[in-house]
Amino acid sequence: MKLVRFRYQNAVRLGVLQDEATVVPLSEAYRGSMTAFLAEGTAALQRARESLERTSVPLSEVQLLAPIADPPKILCVGQNYRDHCEEQNQPIPERPILFSKYATAINDPEGTISLLPGISDQIDYEAELAVVIGKQGRHISEAAAMEYVSGYLCANDVTARDIQFGDKQWVRGKTPDGFFPIGPYLVTADEIPDPHTLDISLTLNGHVMQRSNTSNLIFRIPYLISYFSRTMTLQPGDILSTGTPGGVGVFRNPPIFLKAGDVVAVTIQGLGTLRNFVHNPSQA
Repeated sequence: MKLVRFRYQNAVRLGVLQDEATVVPLSEAYRGSMTAFLAEGTAALQRARESLERTSVPLSEVQLLAPIADPPKILCVGQNYRDHCEEQNQPIPERPILFSKYATAINDPEGTISLLPGISDQIDYEAELAVVIGKQGRHISEAAAMEYVSGYLCANDVTARDIQFGDKQWVRGKTPDGFFPIGPYLVTADEIPDPHTLDISLTLNGHVMQRSNTSNLIFRIPYLISYFSRTMTLQPGDILSTGTPGGVGVFRNPPIFLKAGDVVAVTIQGLGTLRNFVHNPSQA
């Protein structure tokens, strides 16, 4: 299923996208919270499947929102594609490089990425496969890790490079407001038999900037889930963004950074396309 969060007639609801054309609303009891929905586990997913015979709303009449707006945690992995390490002349990391973003960084599909005039002039893009946790766990084994995955979505790990490199650590440059677009929907795990075989790409104004496959991940999803769960409890609605492939703007010659008027789009096989627009708030 393709689970969505959407605005319709001034209300935010959860739903199931059908045939890329209509949305079937789910119970209003979730109050538009995908985290609350996922916390109910397989029972909620089964009710969602059974709801597909209900009255639907044309997709053209709704506004799709970020599928998850209230994740308990956003966990991100740096330098997790071999081609991304190569473009930086960096060795393959011996262990996952973890950083975090905050919920205020979440942005909608078709949403606006606002630049940071006077603060940063090196805003970069990063196409990523994001994994959504579906049940709580700690000390999860690699063998059992995929049982904790509810689904997958496209993500763009937008980054202020000058802040990232100037601070000598990553959080402030990674998590300005709106710097984590996700969507356009959450595809349930049963529809993606192997998340390690997916084509992933990013275009900037229609030009391909990143193109790779998730088979190039250095640390795969079961390892990451197991690794992080050794020290923290994973919860329903947690988002694990697995890293970006080569082709980011900062390591191009010359570097390419986002500017007002740009259109940036992340496409992942089976997960749709996440498109966003770049805006300079000082020019409003």
